[in-house]
Amino acid sequence: MALTDVKIRNTKPGEKPIKISDSEGMYLLINPRGGKYWRLKYRFEGKEKVLALGTYPEVSLAEARDLMRAARKELRNGVDPGAARRAQKNARELRAANSFEIVAREWWERFKPTWTEGHAQTILARLEQNVFPWLGGTPMPDIEAPELLAVLRRIEARGALETTHRVKTICGQVFRYAIATGRAQRDVAADLKGAIPPPKARNHAAITEPKEVAPLLRDIDAYQGGFVVKCALRFAPLVFVRPGELRQAEWSEIDFDAEQWNIPAQRMKTKAPHIVPLSTQALDILRELQPYTGTSRYLFPSGRSFDRCMSENAVNAALRRMGYDGDVMTGHGFRAMARTILDEVLQIRPDYIEQQLAHALRDPNGRAYNRTAHLAERRKMMQTWADYLDGLKAGANVLPFKKAT
Repeated sequence: MALTDVKIRNTKPGEKPIKISDSEGMYLLINPRGGKYWRLKYRFEGKEKVLALGTYPEVSLAEARDLMRAARKELRNGVDPGAARRAQKNARELRAANSFEIVAREWWERFKPTWTEGHAQTILARLEQNVFPWLGGTPMPDIEAPELLAVLRRIEARGALETTHRVKTICGQVFRYAIATGRAQRDVAADLKGAIPPPKARNHAAITEPKEVAPLLRDIDAYQGGFVVKCALRFAPLVFVRPGELRQAEWSEIDFDAEQWNIPAQRMKTKAPHIVPLSTQALDILRELQPYTGTSRYLFPSGRSFDRCMSENAVNAALRRMGYDGDVMTGHGFRAMARTILDEVLQIRPDYIEQQLAHALRDPNGRAYNRTAHLAERRKMMQTWADYLDGLKAGANVLPFKKAT
């Protein structure tokens, strides 16, 4: 007799599994713990097989019969329903493994060692905040240009046009990685060329007039904030490195005997090791700082934990506190300050300046400059620069003079 809901509910589990037949090979399996499972027994190519159709009551009697009839139809068409279900499951798992988030995180992990720590975290944060919530679970081959454009439009709507372009670039790198690993056919981000307005050109604000540098230096000496941040502010104009290189500086990189700071390649934008000769003024700041933060890995640790470096906003926040807003001076602006004055006022050779700024320079043969290139001259330049800044603070003549033609 065919099964009924009443019979299913009234059948109690026994010490051994119980099978209650319905029709056409379908039955309900009741295990000793009370679980009730729909099963279909069938033969395919002479072999007896069993197909799972779900559990009761999640799958009702009527629904189980519909699934049974669909499976029987597949059999009549020469298809093994069990094999078809496994193929469908494998396809779903494969699509899930090819989702944008899975591929993007794999790409990020693979290339993370080639980036600075801060840059790697910025890339991941942009993906997690701007892309994954909308495209993270979508298989790479299913993403079309309009879907990616909709994600970028959300960022653009916040007024973050520069971030929009950076996220588009990151997505393009993920798509190209997916193509290389056989999980996508084309770079969808490339299809969006011209779809996003270009960002406005913007330079880091900087004070480059000597007569304006002097009060800035005096304001830094009078800064009433934290001691570590004050030391970073005093140190920054003397070494004019990038803000990330400054705040992540480690004591193990400082060579007091050689009077230099050796920055490893993995923390440099150019991915090449860099030497920063230290003037006597810079060394004095470090010797003053060392008793306070010498037990930390970092010269300038976070105010909350010596295990982390100073926040990327600490120097800029201190400048704001002193009255220098983002349109006047930034932590990155110390580089432009040094570059301009060393060239136009102190008349230092431009290649020495560019080398000390760790810009990607090439010699006449197209080879990258060695980190020790012009090191003796750069040592002299850094001391001259520090002495010049001391003169500005003391009120020395700060009027620039024109370079000889």
